[in-house]
Amino acid sequence: MQKCLELAQKGVGSVSPNPMVGCVIVYDGKIIGEGFHQKYREAHAEVNAISSVKDKRLLNKSTLYVNLEPCAHFGKNPPCSNLIIEHKMPKVVIGCVDSFSKVAGKGIEKMKNKGIEVIVGILEKESRELNKRFFTFHEKNKPYIILKWAESKDGYIAPKNQTESFWMTSRRSKELVHKWRAEEDAILVGRITAEKDNPSLTARETQGENPIRIVIDKDLKLSSDLNLFDSAAKTIIFNTLKTKEIDNNYFIKINFNYLIKNILQELHKQNIQSVIIEGGATTLQSFIDAKLWDEARIFTANKELNDGVKSPNIEGQMLFETALEGDKLDIIKND
Repeated sequence: MQKCLELAQKGVGSVSPNPMVGCVIVYDGKIIGEGFHQKYREAHAEVNAISSVKDKRLLNKSTLYVNLEPCAHFGKNPPCSNLIIEHKMPKVVIGCVDSFSKVAGKGIEKMKNKGIEVIVGILEKESRELNKRFFTFHEKNKPYIILKWAESKDGYIAPKNQTESFWMTSRRSKELVHKWRAEEDAILVGRITAEKDNPSLTARETQGENPIRIVIDKDLKLSSDLNLFDSAAKTIIFNTLKTKEIDNNYFIKINFNYLIKNILQELHKQNIQSVIIEGGATTLQSFIDAKLWDEARIFTANKELNDGVKSPNIEGQMLFETALEGDKLDIIKND
């Protein structure tokens, strides 16, 4: 099962809104096939693993391991549970149940009804953690929200009276941030951050797809010349004035009362499973105050600003901390 999780991780950033899935087939104590879901709309992990087995006659004597319940419905691909049944595989070991309504135990039930021995819950916690975005989306009806910011040693997120783009952390930290962007569906900033920093919000420092860019611009005050509105990626603009599509820019009119809740509901409709919130301080704090965040990734730079915009105030459970070229990175979760 650990091997399944390692294989599944290879699909990060490429399979959303599908989950990351890895599959291993074992005969007589040896791995004879393996595969993972490589790209959305393409073959699932079980299909790739079964296809990799050279001698298909061994399948009806083999055990299939997979970190997520095999699907039971016709979607972009036929049901994997049907394929397992077709090959008369006698035993299937599953990391965790799929809570997506079209699966949700149906794959397990279908296989058991055909006499297949099914074991569920092996490395269950790790299996759910790997697909935390997928499970949050389907169980809480909202995207998985990651807050991200950098602050100085004395607790400021930006200089006072900032008039141009400002980057506080090391080159290594910047590369890591771009890697994170390529792993998530979308990235969001507020109007002031878009105006002052003029960010591109792309994953240009790493390999991978650019996330969908999201900006909150209530009265549509932002200049169309900003990097956010170029052709590098799709951009969603939440506002109170219009709903309209112009080139790669999607203006969506929403109610700014209960703003964060309304944004998350709209993103759920758009099938966006994960969002990095990159600022500014007011936008980040609004997610914290609404208690609608899941994880926070906080860089502390090895410098002091003495004055400026105070960093957000947040409490949570520490998951991880490390050093990066003089910066400190803390990752906490909302408990």
